[in-house]
Amino acid sequence: MEIIQPAAVPKRKLYTGEEIPCIGMGTFGSDRFTAQQVADAVAGAIRCGYRLFDGASVYQNEALIGEVYAEALAQDVVKREDLFITSKVWNNMHGRGDVLLSLAQTLKDLRQDYVDLYFVHWPFPNYHPPGCDVDSRSADAVPFTAERYMATWRQMEHLHDLGLVRHLGMSNMTVAKLEAVLPLCRIQPAAIEMELHPCFQQPELFDYCVGKGILPIGFCPIGSPTRPERDKTADDIADIAVPELVAVAKAHGVHPAVICLKWAVQRGQVPIPFSVFENEYVSNLRCTTEDPLTDAEMAVLRGVDRDCRLIKGQVFLWQGARGWEDLWDPDSRIAQ
Repeated sequence: MEIIQPAAVPKRKLYTGEEIPCIGMGTFGSDRFTAQQVADAVAGAIRCGYRLFDGASVYQNEALIGEVYAEALAQDVVKREDLFITSKVWNNMHGRGDVLLSLAQTLKDLRQDYVDLYFVHWPFPNYHPPGCDVDSRSADAVPFTAERYMATWRQMEHLHDLGLVRHLGMSNMTVAKLEAVLPLCRIQPAAIEMELHPCFQQPELFDYCVGKGILPIGFCPIGSPTRPERDKTADDIADIAVPELVAVAKAHGVHPAVICLKWAVQRGQVPIPFSVFENEYVSNLRCTTEDPLTDAEMAVLRGVDRDCRLIKGQVFLWQGARGWEDLWDPDSRIAQ
């Protein structure tokens, strides 16, 4: 296995002053890979030089990944302080006291005393069972409100006070939602996960977060070609097939996916690509250390934005919603 020295991987700085790697490994198997395959990939990724791993309780693989962490630490493959481990509270655990229970299970599964960054996975308690059909709806689903969200965030802040999480994060937010909740936060989010890839660059949200000192972490960084079939629609655009991006890839002699990651890192976000294949995850890490894109190429890639959201979230819709766009505040009206 090729080893990329972690010191060679560029870093990003959180508002706390702590540095994290400019790229991590995602662990959502997209319903296409087993929990064991994902855990095996994490084990290989640690050996090849990854230090940032993005997880979530709903991915249903934290117990197996925890075994990998425990073994790597016991064998001195890596020190705990050099790992940056994240997880997320799922929608059905937003209730009073449930966030603590969710984290307790995550810590038990991961075999850790703390996680480095803990996210609110989605900004509402709308639940759906794993693997459900895209047309599935919960009778209990509700729109976002700042009041409901802050009740969950207060529990997150308590976990931080207890030392069980070192940083807090938000995910799947919008500028309007952030405008509603950030002034109410005692502890500000250190990072926000959002869908980011060349065909969906979210410049307004990206610039808003950077302006607030919040690090953007980008999921689906290459357009998630292995995302579940239920998440695909006829209007989706495949980033790695966009002619301008393909041309840049040919100029560098690499796969278009590599260009997506180079673009992400040089733009300033932290991509978290997922792969169970050693050649791919090694390449993903290596590409951040060599052969950068030129300013002209970065300008070309800025021009391929198609505002193409791939993870639309249809299963979280409430009764009376007009469509998935309502999840993302099309009219910028947020209940306080």
